[in-house]
Amino acid sequence: MWGIIISIVMAVIIGVIGDALAGHNMPGGIIGAMIAGFVGAWLGALLLGNWGPVIGNFAVIPAIIGTALFVFLLGLVSRLFRQAA
Repeated sequence: MWGIIISIVMAVIIGVIGDALAGHNMPGGIIGAMIAGFVGAWLGALLLGNWGPVIGNFAVIPAIIGTALFVFLLGLVSRLFRQAA
């Protein structure tokens, strides 16, 4: 039970840090940050591997980098859709 709670808290923290690094406002507030944290952790582990400190089954440094990349790409896609509309 505590493992799930720690994973969710870490996803939110990683999502907020990645959003701040990318310079965008992630839509959805805490839920959006949590989703971005989970996707970014997956993307960071896929691209960079699992190195650095691990908290709540997240390799923190690749997860933050992956989240920043995910939020940046999400911002680019949303700008493209706004310009097309």
